[in-house]
Parts: sequence; structure tokens; C-alpha cells
Amino acid sequence: MARSKSTNTWDRQNWEDSDFPILCQTCLGDNPYTRMTRDRYGKECKICTRPFTVFRLCPGARMRVKKTEVCQTCSKLKNVCQTCLLDLEYGLPTQVRDEALSLQDDLPKSDVNKEYYIQNMERQMATTSDGSTAAGALGKAKAPSEMLMRLARTTPYYKRNRPHICSFWVKGECKRGEECPYRHEKPTDPDDPLADQNIKDRYYGVNDPVADKLLKKAEAMPQIDPPKDKILQTSF
Repeated sequence: MARSKSTNTWDRQNWEDSDFPILCQTCLGDNPYTRMTRDRYGKECKICTRPFTVFRLCPGARMRVKKTEVCQTCSKLKNVCQTCLLDLEYGLPTQVRDEALSLQDDLPKSDVNKEYYIQNMERQMATTSDGSTAAGALGKAKAPSEMLMRLARTTPYYKRNRPHICSFWVKGECKRGEECPYRHEKPTDPDDPLADQNIKDRYYGVNDPVADKLLKKAEAMPQIDPPKDKILQTSF
């Protein structure tokens, strides 16, 4: 962690201490009795690098343990899950959502500007937001577009919580058999663009291979163009 608990106490008031994470239904899992651990100031946020409370949980049987990756302030600024960093409302990458809503990302990327911006947004959210609406530019966005409604994931996708592929099984050396907690499946092609993903690109909405795939899918969808003659109307 970049900042020790025993030093730099002057800015410890900006560290996050929360009681429950901001998670999507997929990351939370289908088990209503999920056991969750809470580690105060366990790690630094992958975006703002401030210490925050880390939550770890197993979303279901034969699933891998997941943990929160970003703090709640960064999560609220983009309205994303703290673990998978997908949009909480539509279940899509931020790049797809922002392009569909014509949003401009105004979050600075340099350390000093980013810290100053996040502190100002925290003060603003504390006085104006009740926690039920998105903060930043997303809170002022227009109604969702037709493309966004078509691509939106309306049901949880629990397959995303599966364990990682067993590297020993790939090499033919796994001796655990059915008791192995990892998947015994053939790995994907390393040249596949989906195999190269990272948290910061997903959060900022740039160079996201999943978003590129969804945008290409949206372009291939059939669209109904309005008639040139505006007098023509259809009633249902």
C-alpha cells in the first residue's frame, strides 16, 4: 500500500471506512446467505490510490472469491460495481454506456488533479446526493438510447464468477481431480483481444475489448429508419 497506517495521518480523514460494498447482482451472487469479510483500509483504490475498506465474498458454490477493487467514491462517480466495474443499471462497460448517452469523461488522470477532483466531488455528493442517484456527468445524462436498451443485461450473469482455469491441468500435472477448485477447461486463445483486459481501461472507458465487441454488435443490429415523409404515422 502506498500510504502506511502509521504515517501521513494528516490526510487519513479522506480514507474510506464503509459498512457494505456497492455491488451488482452478478458479483453479489445468488446465495442469500453469502459470507463476507471486511478489512478496514485493507488496500488502496486502483483508481484514486487512497486506502479503502476491502470486502471479500464468495458469490456461490464452486465460484471464485471476489473482492472490491475501487473505493465507493470512485464507484459512485461512474455508477459502477466496485468489483467488476460494470455499470450498475445496465450491466455494460462504461465505454458503451458513455457513448450511448453521449457523455464526456471529465475525470482527471494525473495524481494531484485527480485527488483534488475527488475531494470536491465527495463534498458535493455529501450535500446534494442521497445515494440513490448517480453522481457526476451521469447524474445529468439524458434518457437512455435505443442502442443502450438493446445491449443492456437485464438478468445476472453468474457464469462470470467461475473459477480461473487450472494451469496445472493445462500442463497435464493437476492431481486434485474433481476436488480442484479451479476449472479444468481448455484456455482461450492468447491472441484473443478479450484476454487482455485491465481495471483502469474498464473504468475510464478506453481501449476496452469487451466494449469494442458490444459496439460492433450494436452496429450490426438492424435499425428502422423513420420515413422521409413526416406526414406518415403508424398507430398501435
